[in-house]
Amino acid sequence: MRADAMGCAGHPCVRTPNLDRLADDGVRFVNAYTPDPICVPARASFTTGNYPHKCTGSKSNSGRILDDQIKIAELFSQNGYVSYASGKLHYVPYSPPGTPRLLHGFDHAVLHESGRIIKSFDPTGNTPGLEDYHDYLKTVGWGGYERAHGVGNNDIHPAPSPVPEEHYVDTWICDEAMAFLEQHGRDHADKPFFMFMSSPKPHAPYDPPRPYDTMYNPRDVPPPFRAEEQGKPRRTPTKFREMITHGWDLWPPQCHQVARAYYLGQITLQDKQIGRMLSFLDERGALENTIVVYTADHGDLMGDFGFFAKCAFYKGSANIPFIISWPKILRKGTIADQLVGLQDLLPTLASLAGLHLPREVDGIDLSPLLRGEEFTEREFIVSYCLSDPTQLYMIADKRFKYAYSQAGGTEELYDLLKDPDELLNVVGDPGTDETIQTMRKRLANWARENDELSILDGDELKRNDDNETANVEFLPSTMGWRWF
Repeated sequence: MRADAMGCAGHPCVRTPNLDRLADDGVRFVNAYTPDPICVPARASFTTGNYPHKCTGSKSNSGRILDDQIKIAELFSQNGYVSYASGKLHYVPYSPPGTPRLLHGFDHAVLHESGRIIKSFDPTGNTPGLEDYHDYLKTVGWGGYERAHGVGNNDIHPAPSPVPEEHYVDTWICDEAMAFLEQHGRDHADKPFFMFMSSPKPHAPYDPPRPYDTMYNPRDVPPPFRAEEQGKPRRTPTKFREMITHGWDLWPPQCHQVARAYYLGQITLQDKQIGRMLSFLDERGALENTIVVYTADHGDLMGDFGFFAKCAFYKGSANIPFIISWPKILRKGTIADQLVGLQDLLPTLASLAGLHLPREVDGIDLSPLLRGEEFTEREFIVSYCLSDPTQLYMIADKRFKYAYSQAGGTEELYDLLKDPDELLNVVGDPGTDETIQTMRKRLANWARENDELSILDGDELKRNDDNETANVEFLPSTMGWRWF
C-alpha cells in the first residue's frame, strides 16, 4: 500500500472515505518509511521493534524471528490481552500439516498467505488446514477460484477476480476479524483485545472483484512518474534487471494505466472493509477507547520510472501509510512530518497501553508526539533490503533521500523539498558533493553502530562492478507465476 494512494494524502481520484475519517480522528505521518521494502523482513520489524538483521538475521524475504526477540502479540497476551490475527502474517518458515502454526504469540488466528503455505506442502490445494481462506472458498462454492483468472501471485498483470465481493479475500478477512471480536465479547468481556486485521491487498495480482475492476477509468488515473535525468540510467540496477526479466519495458503506457486503475479498485474495496470494522467497533461503544493503526509493510511502484513492486527506495515502494487514531486520548486531525518507521509501532503501542518493554528495541516511542507533548525526533532514518552482492540501502532526512546500490556503486540523491516525486537524481550536480559525503558518512556510521557490517568495505561502502552481478539471480526475478 503506497502512502500517497489515499484521499487524505492528496490522491486526485482514489476514494478512501474511511481512511480519510481515520486520519481526521488521529495522527497521519507523512514521512513514514518501511525499514525493509520486502514483506517478511518488514513484518518481522513490526513484530519485534528491531531492524530485520537483528530480529531474523536476514534482509531478504526469509528468516525466522529469533526466540530472544520481544514479539508484539506475545507481549500483549502476557499482559492480560487476548490477541487475534486475521489474514496475512507471513511468519516463516511455514509449519507442515499437522503441526502447530508459527504465530509468534497470537492466541487465535485464521490465515491467508496467498497460496504460500499451499505451495510449500500441497500445490494441488487439496490438503485442508493449510490456509483458512482457501478452505473457506470451498464451503461457499468458490473453491480454487482465487487464482482462476490465470494470474500468478506477484505477477504484474491486471485481471478481475472471478470471486465475488462478498467472498473476496479482504471481505473474508474483515468478516473473520469481526467474528473474533464477537466471540471475544462473549468469552473475554473483562479483557482487552489486540487485533491484527491484515490484508494481502493492495498487491499483485491486481485482481479486484467486480465492480471494483471498472470503478476507475484508466484514462483518468494519474500516470506513473518518469525520470528526468538524461543519458545513462542512474537508477537502482536491480530494478532495471527486473524490468527486463518481467517485460515491463515492453508494456504500452495504457497497460500501466489499467494496472493502476485496478490497484485503486483494490484500495477502495479495502477501505470499505476498514469502514465496516470502524462501524462494528462504534456500534458496540468501543471505538473511542480503541487504538487503531493503519499501515503497510511496503508500497508498490506501480509503473513509476518503469518499475513495479517493491525492493527500491522511491517513495512508491519505501514510503508507507502510517495513521494512529485513539480519539479519546490522542490529537485529532494532525499531520506529522517526523521520520517514523514500522519499528516504532511496538514501543509506541506498548507505551500507550502502559506496558513495560523488557529490553530496548530499535524503534522509538511516539506516544509523547501523539499526545502533543515534548518529543525528540530522529535526525535521519535508514532502510535496506537484499543481501551481498545486491544490497540496497537508503538514508533519508526531511530534506534529502540518499540511496545506494552495492551493484555498480550506484548512488541516487533526491532533494525532497524541491522534488518530492524524486524525478531527478542530482548526484554529480554542482553543489551536491557535500550532501553526498554527509549521507555516506551517516550511513557508514549507522552500519557500524548497529553491527550491520555487510555493506562496509573498511571505511567505505562496499561496491562491486556492475558486470560482476549481471548474472546473479535476484530475488524479484523469481517472483510471479505461482498459482498456489
